[in-house]
Amino acid sequence: MSPRLAGKVAIVSGSGRGIGRAVALKLASEGAAVVVNDLDAPPALETIAAIQATGGRAAPCIGNVAAENFGDRFVATALDTFGGLDIIVNNAGYTLDGMIQNQSDEQFQAMLDIHVTAPFRILRAAAGHFRAAARQEAAEGREVIRKVVNVSSMAGTCGNAGQVNYSSAKSALVGMTKTLAKEWGRFRICVNCVAFGLIETRLTRANDDPGARIAVGDREIRAGVPTAAVDALRDAVPMGRAGTPEEAAGGVFLFCCPESDYVSGQVLHVGGGLSL
Repeated sequence: MSPRLAGKVAIVSGSGRGIGRAVALKLASEGAAVVVNDLDAPPALETIAAIQATGGRAAPCIGNVAAENFGDRFVATALDTFGGLDIIVNNAGYTLDGMIQNQSDEQFQAMLDIHVTAPFRILRAAAGHFRAAARQEAAEGREVIRKVVNVSSMAGTCGNAGQVNYSSAKSALVGMTKTLAKEWGRFRICVNCVAFGLIETRLTRANDDPGARIAVGDREIRAGVPTAAVDALRDAVPMGRAGTPEEAAGGVFLFCCPESDYVSGQVLHVGGGLSL
């Protein structure tokens, strides 16, 4: 059986670590060529090496997805390196928590920049190629289905105390998903959203764990969850544990594979039965 994504080209933001890395590896294992992104070169290159070690194809696009020109550069890397673009996974992000009375404008805006504006710019940059390709394929009597998967959170669909900035941004991403599903359906583009619950990443470690530190530009951000809340969160999951990055990637892959070619505008909760 041939790989289900053979001949496809994907771009995955934030794919040097965690869920993004697992998504990139999964897509590559199914035959897609993958453009790997991270803020820093070493983790992105490690992901690329892992893909290439199993015979896959991958290329880097290093940098901050919130930079003004990043969307154009990300899309151009796929087109220039692999000659096309079929799958976009908007995954990059981080948290910057605090109760509303303690949040600054900068803290709120940072979450909008990374979780809303960055995906918007990437999708806008891809729009011209997607539209032109769909029109050419239609003229040739061919139907090619392309996929967009936006990564939200159950904090965005259900809310979460201490995350008014993150929850607002992730909720906006759901609205973006449903709108583009309507705008892009005629171009044979399925646009869906995955909302994660408790997944084992830097964002869900105890926030006094050194591994929960994230460097963004010249700032070091203490991500993660308050130590006292970690066990409570895990206990709230009906399956009794946090999900793995690989299990999270499986949720994304459901929207990328051919079996979901008539599924669009949907939000999939991947949380082990958790309902916030």
